[in-house]
Amino acid sequence: MKSALSLSRRQLLTFLGSTFLASRAWAFGESSRWVPAMAQYTGKWDSRRSALRRFSYEVQRRTATEVVLEPIPIRLDSPRLFELPFLYFGGEGGFAPLEQGTRQNIRRYLEVGGFILADANGSGGGFEDSFRREMSQVLPQAPMVELSAEHVLFKSFYMLSSAAGRGGVSPFLEACLLGRRVAVVLVPNDLMGVFARNEAGHFEYPVIPGGERQREMAIRLAINLIIYALCLDYKDDAAHLPALVRRRR
Repeated sequence: MKSALSLSRRQLLTFLGSTFLASRAWAFGESSRWVPAMAQYTGKWDSRRSALRRFSYEVQRRTATEVVLEPIPIRLDSPRLFELPFLYFGGEGGFAPLEQGTRQNIRRYLEVGGFILADANGSGGGFEDSFRREMSQVLPQAPMVELSAEHVLFKSFYMLSSAAGRGGVSPFLEACLLGRRVAVVLVPNDLMGVFARNEAGHFEYPVIPGGERQREMAIRLAINLIIYALCLDYKDDAAHLPALVRRRR
């Protein structure tokens, strides 16, 4: 019989999923590749859909990760959520409170290893306020905290020292931690906005205040988030991490 330490990530997630969902054992069937899943809810959830498609292209171009280019909408109460290790939760403005069953579904998803990137697309605080409200209900034991620039998430592919996005709202990422693992990240700086292009192929939005250098740093941050979610979420205290990062660079 295999020990828990010899189990693969997929096997472990299958076991954990069966623990939380006894009626059906879900696991992350796409855990080794990037699938741009978008949280679908009542509100402006898809304003960065084309940007997410462009982001998928950048993941494919810059890394060895297998990629699906077309974004996939996923309802937050759907069992399909458990098939994907990464969920993009974007929005403009506030949104209505989620149903209790939906919150339970999100909680189980995060507890068995899922990762949510929340990205505030608008200039106001409505989306952030609504998202914080929901996370306080979904993970009351894991209030949001600022991530230090020393966290492994800033080193998972590129070596970064701060969090960039399209706007200069905050140099920090906020996160919910389950144990030592980051399960939820909130970016207040419109991260996907740096990828958006118009029909002529030009970038759709200016990056303020740092211009194209800031855009590149934001793209690198987005890549780091993907790599962390797919394969580094259990290595935050690994002694061999520096060598792993050097090899990837």
